[in-house]
Amino acid sequence: MEKTKAFQEITGSDKYQRTKELRQHGNVTVFEHSLAVAETSLKISKKLHIKVNEESMVKVALLHDYFLYDWHDKNHPKMHGFRHATFAADNAMRDFGLTDKEYRAIRSHMFPLNLRIPTSREAFILTLADKYCATSETLKTRRKRRTA
Repeated sequence: MEKTKAFQEITGSDKYQRTKELRQHGNVTVFEHSLAVAETSLKISKKLHIKVNEESMVKVALLHDYFLYDWHDKNHPKMHGFRHATFAADNAMRDFGLTDKEYRAIRSHMFPLNLRIPTSREAFILTLADKYCATSETLKTRRKRRTA
């Protein structure tokens, strides 16, 4: 993946580095998951010949799970699957600044769970890429457990 300005700004920040300490699916960190979603989002747009703003696409993919807590911990905010997209969007807006379109893309990435319909090409691709990566990561973890 090409290292865009957004990629360098976000992944190089101390606050974003915290995502390396937070587990997402199995042994995959939020940082690793978000990188995979960014790469997958760009691949989807290219494969399907969907014109997107690549800088914005990378930005929302990297920040879509920027909720900054361990959702596996019993003390985390309840209803994580339904609520974390809002936490991530709010944190991303505070720490990196977002356009309205980027904010909406992050808030809608859990569709249909959160009932916010993706309203842009970037949002739709983000939602697809996230589901694909989350499913792949979860299945890999389960396979590893079975063979261990």
